[in-house]
Amino acid sequence: MQLVCPSCQALNRVPDEKLSDNPLCGKCHKPLLPGEPIPVSDASFARFVEKSELPIVIDFWASWCGPCQNFAPVFHDVAKTFASRALFIKVDTENNPQTAGRFAIRSIPTLMVMHKGKEVERLSGALPAQQFSQWLDNNLPAV
Repeated sequence: MQLVCPSCQALNRVPDEKLSDNPLCGKCHKPLLPGEPIPVSDASFARFVEKSELPIVIDFWASWCGPCQNFAPVFHDVAKTFASRALFIKVDTENNPQTAGRFAIRSIPTLMVMHKGKEVERLSGALPAQQFSQWLDNNLPAV
């Protein structure tokens, strides 16, 4: 399994059976699956979604959005639970308009699952933790 390091963006190969063992980056020695959302920019977004073989769960949000702020702790907590099944990233639509425009994000929060560079599923609006977990169980590709 190929993973992009959240800290230095180096590519790493990790055997599938080692994903739950908190693998570390071979270059910077930081966790590859931190169990928390990773903020990405227009510049780094493509590297994560195109190079990572683990599914990517994306939260498109904005700082002025009340539902986005309310959903942030849910996204963070669920990222811990699903740490070995997906990488969770956050895209601030105000500071990263190219990425938001590329995916025609019209309402926020918008949640998206991507795998190997392709969109798998999309949902507009925030969900409670249990429903968000269920949505992920139903939509995360098996790895």
